[in-house]
Amino acid sequence: MDLTQSAEWQSLKEHSTTIEKSHLNDLFRDDPARQERFTFRNQDLHIDFSKQRIVADTLGLLTDLARANNLEGRIEDLFSGKKVNSFESRPALHSALRLPNYRSLDVDGNDVVIDIHAQLSKMERLVERLHSAQARGYSGRPIRNVVHIGVGGSDLGPLMTNRALCDYPCPASHPLEVFFVSSMDGSQLSLLLRKLEPSETLFVIASKSFTTLDTLANAETAKDWIMERSNVEERMILQHHFVGISANPDKMTRFGIREDNQLLFWDWVGGRYSMWSCIGFPIALQIGMHRFRDLLAGAHCMDEHFRSAPLESNIPVLMALIGIWNINFLDIHAHAVLPYDGRLARLPAYLEQLEMESNGKHTTLDLKNVDYSTCPIIWGEIGPNAQHAFYQLLHQGTEKVMCDFIAPARRYNDFDDQKGSEILRKQHILALSNCFAQSRILAFGDHAISNKGEVPFYKRYHGNQPSTTILLDELTPFALGQLISLYEHKVFTQSVIWNINPFDQWGVELGKVMANETLAALNGDTTHSEQMDTSTLALIKQTLELQDV
Repeated sequence: MDLTQSAEWQSLKEHSTTIEKSHLNDLFRDDPARQERFTFRNQDLHIDFSKQRIVADTLGLLTDLARANNLEGRIEDLFSGKKVNSFESRPALHSALRLPNYRSLDVDGNDVVIDIHAQLSKMERLVERLHSAQARGYSGRPIRNVVHIGVGGSDLGPLMTNRALCDYPCPASHPLEVFFVSSMDGSQLSLLLRKLEPSETLFVIASKSFTTLDTLANAETAKDWIMERSNVEERMILQHHFVGISANPDKMTRFGIREDNQLLFWDWVGGRYSMWSCIGFPIALQIGMHRFRDLLAGAHCMDEHFRSAPLESNIPVLMALIGIWNINFLDIHAHAVLPYDGRLARLPAYLEQLEMESNGKHTTLDLKNVDYSTCPIIWGEIGPNAQHAFYQLLHQGTEKVMCDFIAPARRYNDFDDQKGSEILRKQHILALSNCFAQSRILAFGDHAISNKGEVPFYKRYHGNQPSTTILLDELTPFALGQLISLYEHKVFTQSVIWNINPFDQWGVELGKVMANETLAALNGDTTHSEQMDTSTLALIKQTLELQDV
């Protein structure tokens, strides 16, 4: 039976007619224990769903829907190495990347945990070489700068994590600066190279296939930059100044990267799930390998919870089901991610890829068009900045929006003196006060205002915008690992209910093919011109004419 015709879906649809008439003010008034009922905890995470437009019956009906779609069985398939990426006939084993070395996981007769920890050990040796000034450039001077070149999942995860964990610098005797380059137009790399010394710079080329056009273009530019300034032969430059991270060792070897500087991951690791693999090399360079393992441990902690907890208390499952409730039954198709800590500035961009590349699909696993909404539009910004940008729409606009507020309850003190720590504490409390106040106004509208008196019509706040608040005890590697794993499993749960494949990205692949055809046309090859539309042909013509001026 189709999803929308199932008894469980129909029960939720009927239930939604009641909830649609209820305001969050009423739900809190009618249930004094509401906050306690809808708040959950897992290690360093505290998750409050009480400002979502749900009642106990809502969660009961949603878990019925999950069981009817065999969610528990599908979770076990994910962790046990079944080929859940059915369209590419692959497992999706990002959770295996977080398994401790005493565990095992057999996939097609091979214990993947052994392979994973072999690569982590190789990565650790390379990290230690760099931290101890044993890695040297062509002139014999130690490497001081590391430029990570990647795009998409090869960039967003490490970049987000390094920004988030900036309070945890590695106490190495030879500190390094880590930079990130992703843009294909060369602008990021060009600005960065002006500041760096070639003999002290290492480039990390991160690409699952090692054929990504924009990544390799930046890699070639980096190679040429060192060669022009060093007068050293290409072979030596590639040996001393390049590290490769890929699932394609042959391509790395052909590029010229020596085997000692090659780090591997596998085709069963999707790009947007790859920060847990050796793609996390720049994370380990910044925070140290022991803290990188703490990051993995935090993610593994959430993995274990997701795999074993009953659906009724399973936090990623509840988060996913509440999202489905908002999207498919309350007709909310916009989702704002609002961290109230500047260190989490890149988290919204990371989650945009994780969710929209995974679940932005219209085809079911049994090759039918969906007749229901799947992934919403995800966007976000640091909360204090967003308050002065798009919160007006959240408070008084015509769009219904669901929000995630994310903040650490306490701030790691990075000042040695007491006065500096107190200033930082006060600023952190200010950010938290804004976080809690905004979720309160979004939920309760005018009713949240004390002694409001008569409110002019144009100042009215209707509220009833649903939100979840996620408090981290502290923004540590372990807690961040938990948080990212939470969102990963939320995405998988929703894909199961929607009956779609979250592990492929054919739209992205088509874009790459079309870009290569267009590149050929811009370089004078008219082979595919007859298949192009008049708009694209005119843009190409205009560009070529302007370049000839």
